[in-house]
Amino acid sequence: MKKTYITTMPNHIGAFLKASECFANLGINITRVSYNKAVDSHTLFIDAEGDEEQLKKADAMLSEIGYLQTPKSENSIVLLEFLLEDRPGSVTDVLRLIDQYRLNISYISSQENGTDYQAFKMGLFVDDENNLKAFIEETQKLCRIRVLDYNHSEKVYDNSIFYQSFVSELVQCIGLPSSKRDELLVNANVVMQMLDEKGLSPYKTFESISRFAHLLAECRGAKFAPRITHHPVTDNTEIILIEPACGSNTAILVSMGQVLFFDCGYALYHEEMEKIFHDLLPDFDNMKKTICVTHADVDHCGLLSMFDEILASEPTKECFELEAEGKDGYREQNPLHKPYVNICKALTCYTTPDPSKVKALWTSPKKQTEPLTQIGFFDFGEMHFEVYQGKGGHLKGETVWIDYAHHVVFSGDIYINLHGLTKEQSEYNQYAPVLMTSVDTDPALCALERQAILQRLGEGNWQIFGAHGMKKEIKIQIEK
Repeated sequence: MKKTYITTMPNHIGAFLKASECFANLGINITRVSYNKAVDSHTLFIDAEGDEEQLKKADAMLSEIGYLQTPKSENSIVLLEFLLEDRPGSVTDVLRLIDQYRLNISYISSQENGTDYQAFKMGLFVDDENNLKAFIEETQKLCRIRVLDYNHSEKVYDNSIFYQSFVSELVQCIGLPSSKRDELLVNANVVMQMLDEKGLSPYKTFESISRFAHLLAECRGAKFAPRITHHPVTDNTEIILIEPACGSNTAILVSMGQVLFFDCGYALYHEEMEKIFHDLLPDFDNMKKTICVTHADVDHCGLLSMFDEILASEPTKECFELEAEGKDGYREQNPLHKPYVNICKALTCYTTPDPSKVKALWTSPKKQTEPLTQIGFFDFGEMHFEVYQGKGGHLKGETVWIDYAHHVVFSGDIYINLHGLTKEQSEYNQYAPVLMTSVDTDPALCALERQAILQRLGEGNWQIFGAHGMKKEIKIQIEK
């Protein structure tokens, strides 16, 4: 049994030794430790493995020595960044709050940057942590505020509250339940530690997570404005492509009065997408809703609860079954991808689809040698698809759907139109490669899979619908 402890470690010699002795005396194995004083001078993350009884005793011992309690308040300098509107008087409201909460300013730095906002940095002398937290909560009503003490620079600041403040900002900006706090806190730390060991500064890591969360939040409600386009295939068949700024596309195949969906976006946008479905398909509530999932990534599967039937490959079905059992899915089985995926699931309110709804219509090859292997056929309306399974370059169980008669391809994330991304989509897409190190499980293999798709297309004009960005139109001519 594994457990992550978020401990409050006293800032003195031998503090970690004391915690280590506690686990050693109980026969518990420490599998991961993360502590960075430049990020947070008190918070120590410990992953421990033992049986249930051992871990209960560890809980009691750590509580007894004060490692699972809030640290006593200490005098410190905390560096904060206020994102203020670039207008006269904007900083005055913040200064009034600083005065109201009786905080002293030790450092100020600000400069206009040609935008409508100014990043105003202040170092505040703090002798009461609860007072600072109350100040931050009140200031967030005026503007966006961040703790910047984790940034490696010439100035060294003692920051004993960074993690809690950072996670509070994420929870507040999206409106998540407080139950998500520890999950976000632990996985943000894991990403930071992983990238720190690769030479990337904590500043870049936390900035990326924060910006990613704010992009998700900024696209909700009235600001959820996906690009929606209609693409005729025949007189009786068309494809409607819905491209949100964040998350995967949703393609709707309408043929001979029947409707079939390909992939869906984040659960965070359930209400917004449901409204679009009703606008595009007036009979949406009464129809049988069937969706094809190209692969089991969180940004493709967040809305699966809205559908009656889910078509997928055998490995994708197996992935959902693992998640339903509380085990790691395919992405989480990759240590480099696990923390980012867990952050995504927490920020977007992902829930595992009901495995009983998932149908694997084709038998997967026991041993796959080629980048793409045909696993079966699927007829829908006027369309006749050959279904291929990728070898796992992007993710195990990935599928590609090709209709040779109508020159239509649904390629998931193996092949996307990078040049067809909107500005907002491009900004969103830059964060996953940073936080995961690569969006592909095996980038070289994924490149071979892309080549294999193109090699299988015959002569003619093709429409390729990737899961991000606009469709790609390709004209293939075979030299004779």
